[in-house]
Amino acid sequence: MTGDEPRGLTATVLVAEDDDALRTSLEKVLRFEGYKVVTAGDGAEALELVAEAEPDAAVLDVNMPNVDGLAACRVLRQRGSRLPVLLLTARHTVSDRVEGLDAGADDYLVKPFAIDELLARVRALLRRPTTLTAQGPLAVADLTVDPATRQVHRGDRLIELTKLEFDLLELLVRNQDVVLSRDLLYERIWGYDFDTDSKSLDVYIGYLRRKTEQDGAPRLVHTVRGVGYVVRAP
Repeated sequence: MTGDEPRGLTATVLVAEDDDALRTSLEKVLRFEGYKVVTAGDGAEALELVAEAEPDAAVLDVNMPNVDGLAACRVLRQRGSRLPVLLLTARHTVSDRVEGLDAGADDYLVKPFAIDELLARVRALLRRPTTLTAQGPLAVADLTVDPATRQVHRGDRLIELTKLEFDLLELLVRNQDVVLSRDLLYERIWGYDFDTDSKSLDVYIGYLRRKTEQDGAPRLVHTVRGVGYVVRAP
């Protein structure tokens, strides 16, 4: 294989973008990386392609005619789909990012963006498990988090957590293998106006580690220096 040949990946990525030039550019880049690509010009067409092509991940522009990216994402989640979704948007405020995540998106990328970053986000989405339902227990290694009962177990051991500790761990586990930034964690757990220079996040990560690593259990909550935190199996 030469440096100009695709890498031979097999995942299918759906790209929904109403800007013809950007949609074509993203399609070419993803195909060069070896992905199969299906494209749509709006959210309605994207929803049809989800059923027809059964993609492994979707990249949806927020501002599209007919059915926009947010609405398409909400419809997918209402249908019970766990398709990993990355939203693209020119909007960059905290409330815009939270709106996208609340619509059920897995990640959010602001335009203009570097292609390398988009590719990294797509790779992260494709590593995520998609078989868990929003209501069912979440699992990573021998850790289980049950949103319905708000109980956490490491193996057979019940772990007692405060409400905030549970919310933080659930968010991290629900996004297993995806690095969540400090800003995003503060927005989702503490609220929009929280002082992100605070050390509260580091303190609560410390609490979670002590409780989940009791009796020498392997670490699951990892620091990504300069970015944030991620839960991954040892």
